[in-house]
Amino acid sequence: MLTKVGIFCSLRFLIFACMSEISYSKKNDRIECVRYKDWQKSYPPHTHTGHLTVGYIEDGSICLVMNGVAEIYSAGDKFQIPPDVLHEIKTVDGKSYSMVVLCIQVGESECAEGYEDAVARLNELRKSILENPENIYLIEQMAHDACISPFHMIREFKKAFGLTPHQFQMQCKVRKAQKLLAERSASEVTFDAGFYDQSHMDRCFKKVVGLSPKEYKRAVKPTTGPD
Repeated sequence: MLTKVGIFCSLRFLIFACMSEISYSKKNDRIECVRYKDWQKSYPPHTHTGHLTVGYIEDGSICLVMNGVAEIYSAGDKFQIPPDVLHEIKTVDGKSYSMVVLCIQVGESECAEGYEDAVARLNELRKSILENPENIYLIEQMAHDACISPFHMIREFKKAFGLTPHQFQMQCKVRKAQKLLAERSASEVTFDAGFYDQSHMDRCFKKVVGLSPKEYKRAVKPTTGPD
């Protein structure tokens, strides 16, 4: 039997759940808009491969950490995250925030241009993971393809791209699942995106996106039209 306090807490949670929302909408294949309303989720370190991210805080505050440097952005502030830059978003004092974010595809960054062959091989490795994240690609094979030891490969890959090869591959699997979910169900997407099973995808997806695949699918709005 619920107590008065329990009932009040349940009602408060339901009211907040109704108010808090996230929505995704696409202008075209190159521009996606994400709207966070009264949101309270934090996002762990990640990158936006080949995308420039531009954000505007409508209400509340966020703590944006880029390459280890933290900065607070509050209502009325704008921020910009270059492609392939490691960053994370944290709540401030556990309070909610509202913001609009544009993710703009700007193409692949040429990380290896002007660098030695070892960096060029890492860039090829990154490209291979990005294009086929669903493939089974073990660390030993990655190191073999990059012509360096596994330990050195992991360290240099993280130094160049902000994430370990495994973290980058998991992020790419989730990004592929996001694209596939536009037209297919979560259960159909699981294996094509390279996950072992539904629970594996749910766990990784929620860690990166902050929503389950089904919640994300409900939040995605149809493309509004061409340029």
